[in-house]
Amino acid sequence: MSLRFQADADLNPLLEQGLRRREPAIDFRGAAGVIPAGTPDPEVLRIAANDGRVLVTRDVTTMAGHFHRFMAHRESPGVLLIPSKRSMAEVIEGMLMVWSTWSEPDLRNQARWIPKVPG
Repeated sequence: MSLRFQADADLNPLLEQGLRRREPAIDFRGAAGVIPAGTPDPEVLRIAANDGRVLVTRDVTTMAGHFHRFMAHRESPGVLLIPSKRSMAEVIEGMLMVWSTWSEPDLRNQARWIPKVPG
């Protein structure tokens, strides 16, 4: 089964458009209507986990700590952390690599940095 992704509210909505343009089959759900801006990190993690989706976020400062506390009580499909200096094109390439080469066990209960794709 392919990975399913959930965007945090801090992600640019153009990421979803760019991903779908490159790979229409990717299951990437934007935050609109699901995770309002200002939703506390523990609630964001709960929403993604309840829906069986890997959370994708640029909130690297606080999300990792919240994730470790979250993991003390339940399982998670995982979190992909995006460094703030990564360009939209780099993020899209990294997401496509994760989607096409990683499996659920590669991310389950882990917070991992999105890979940088050589190019």
